[in-house]
Amino acid sequence: MKEIGHWINGKLVAGTSGRFADVFNPATGEQQAKVALATPAELDAAVADAEKAQVAWAATNPQRRARVMMKFADLINQHMDELAELVSLEHGKTLPDARGDVQRGLEVIEVCMGAPALLKGEYTDGAGPGIDIYSMRQPLGVVAGITPFNFPAMIPLWKMGPALSAGNAMILKPSERCPSTSIRLAQLAQEAGLPDGVLQVVNGDKDVVDAILDNETVQAVGFVGSTPIAQYIYGRAANNGKRAQCFGGAKNHMIIMPDADMDKAADALVGASMGAAGERCMAISVAVPVGEGTAEALIERLVPKIDKLKVGPYTGGADVDFGPVITAQAKARIEGLISSGVDAGATLVVDGRNLNIQGYENGYYVGPTLFDNVTPDMDIYTQEIFGPVLSMVRQDSYEDALKLVMDNEFGNGTSIFTADGDTARDYASRVNVGMVGINFPIPVPLSYYTFGGWKKSAFGDLNQYGPDAFRFYTKTKTVTARWFSGIKDGVALNFKALD
Repeated sequence: MKEIGHWINGKLVAGTSGRFADVFNPATGEQQAKVALATPAELDAAVADAEKAQVAWAATNPQRRARVMMKFADLINQHMDELAELVSLEHGKTLPDARGDVQRGLEVIEVCMGAPALLKGEYTDGAGPGIDIYSMRQPLGVVAGITPFNFPAMIPLWKMGPALSAGNAMILKPSERCPSTSIRLAQLAQEAGLPDGVLQVVNGDKDVVDAILDNETVQAVGFVGSTPIAQYIYGRAANNGKRAQCFGGAKNHMIIMPDADMDKAADALVGASMGAAGERCMAISVAVPVGEGTAEALIERLVPKIDKLKVGPYTGGADVDFGPVITAQAKARIEGLISSGVDAGATLVVDGRNLNIQGYENGYYVGPTLFDNVTPDMDIYTQEIFGPVLSMVRQDSYEDALKLVMDNEFGNGTSIFTADGDTARDYASRVNVGMVGINFPIPVPLSYYTFGGWKKSAFGDLNQYGPDAFRFYTKTKTVTARWFSGIKDGVALNFKALD
């Protein structure tokens, strides 16, 4: 059985705890590896080594650090197919979706090539008589990233790119379900010129997370995962005096107005709800048609599109639309929530339970599922399902639909499909959600903007990637300078007499 260790000081090392987590192939249900779970002592040692390495890295000028990012991006492009295969093997995504996972992370690395401009301070000449004031952005030191299983390449790159470009060292703790992609990325970063020890990949479970949060050297923590864990990490990090940006769960709604292009809205809903087996924090899981006519027109278009979807392993061919969910436990939970929706009185239009794929009977597959007549008190509405399940909640008016979104405890992403600019502008202005799409189903901002939700979808003041990331991973120092008389008072052309 293959054993996956840690990436420490520029090389792979075996774990010493004797504890492992099983790594499965979700497509087959077979164990394909086991990953070492570090002890708190191993984590502390990795942090100590990172602290030593960070000093020289911080002293490297920003342009040279940016050149490492340039080479890193080039290597990611060269190894795109290899990285996508790693993502698919441990997560189960189709290869095109896995390439997209890598690509969206790569785009953040591309922005980090411009880090010198994002790290510039400010300068005021003559702020007072003979006084100048200037500020500088300096790295925090050692920071940490704790990343989820659903984007094994993208989110580690979102964390490491800005942190390293700003001159920090990073401890990356990827999901123990999908550890291989992060280690391979660390190897490519080293090949690009990143000094040993500046990026450490430490695999682990809650013991390692708590060790990160309690380690006094670690100055900041970035996390993506469920809301309860996001809130826990944010609270413990803050209590220990650390910066934290913690992104949690979501329940993303898409409002469909009567004037929307129904065919385009239906296409968008199918892709946004079922892609990656629904395991995206930006997945649309709730369709909100306004008016009975809109709902009926939408259902009429959704059902045949959903029925055509093909579920299977990533090796199943180019026509596979999405693969398995991550674990047997995830499959059981999703199917349990589908059953609860039926019991609660929702109309199950397409049932994805008990999907059996020949030759892959032990894989963790859930078929595409569509509910109609869902109400906000049902578990399938209140809980983040994280599976290929779309719930339709009918509303009588735009104001009712807007209120439904605003009353939800999550505020990650939302979208509206309409042909009316006034309605779209009103929605974008009023809705209390961090990322809004107009005739765009998954409104993930481009990498030179910034990504972040509101309400219980995010804890912390600054978002991921873009300018906010460089604010998060640096601290500002302000200098007030005054120079007293120097040689400008005059040049002596003769020998001055001694006083």
